[in-house]
This record gives sequence, C-alpha cells and structure tokens, in this order.
Amino acid sequence: MKKELTERDIDRIIEMAWEDRTPFEAIRFQFGISEQQTIEIMRREMKSSSFRMWRERVQGRKTKHAKLRNDEVDRFKCSRQRAITGNKISKR
Repeated sequence: MKKELTERDIDRIIEMAWEDRTPFEAIRFQFGISEQQTIEIMRREMKSSSFRMWRERVQGRKTKHAKLRNDEVDRFKCSRQRAITGNKISKR
C-alpha cells in the first residue's frame, strides 16, 4: 500500500468490498489498493466466519470484476444511489 490508510478509509473499503455491485477496480481507483490487498484487509478486519462467507460470495462474481461485467455498466455506483456529501445524505 502506498499510503497509510485511516480507520475511516478501512471502513469504507470494507463497505465497498461487501457491496455486491461495487467492483474491485472501484476500490483500486479510490484508494490505490489491489484486489489482493483488499482481500488482506477483509481477512484482517473481519471475523473469520464473516470473511469466509464474503469470499464464497464474491469469488468469480461478475459484478465484482469489471472485466466480467456487462459492457453497458460503466459506473461505480447505482444510478438510484443518493449522493453523499459531508457525511450527510442529500435529499432528492
């Protein structure tokens, strides 16, 4: 890892990794860490049973790997997801 990750960064990485539709490439883009480094963070920060459940769920999953995704998907977040600014969810 290039920079020291804060606790807030680690929480966000775990959140992004847990989400089924957020690809590992989005985590790399935002935090500069590889898929393997993401897996290492998940292994270190989660209970072992939670980590195993997560690994089984994401291994080979099309939505977690940009190369396996449908070409029509070109964004990192759902179009219905609300924007978050200053830790507050904006109103529609």
